Amino acid sequence: MIDRLLAHCTVTDLDRAEDWYTRLLGRGPDARPMPGLLEWHLGVTFGLQVWSEPERAGRSTVVLGETDIDAAASHATDIGIPHEGPSPAAGRGSCR
Repeated sequence: MIDRLLAHCTVTDLDRAEDWYTRLLGRGPDARPMPGLLEWHLGVTFGLQVWSEPERAGRSTVVLGETDIDAAASHATDIGIPHEGPSPAAGRGSCR
């Protein structure tokens, strides 16, 4: 039985990614399981891994759910993460 899920994001610059995610999530990584890998434990059974793998960087997708998109946009602005502001979602679907 699957009882844990970690989203995985590959990056070219781990130090830069650590700074970005630390600002976004409001705290540093919870674990460094091995060289080149950072983990944020966002709940009891889910989290985010950020892995230094330059040859695969830019091919990851991580979805972060947010209940107050305006507050999230304000937070991003406050911590210096550039963005174009909230935009309408394409809709919700289901995995098949």
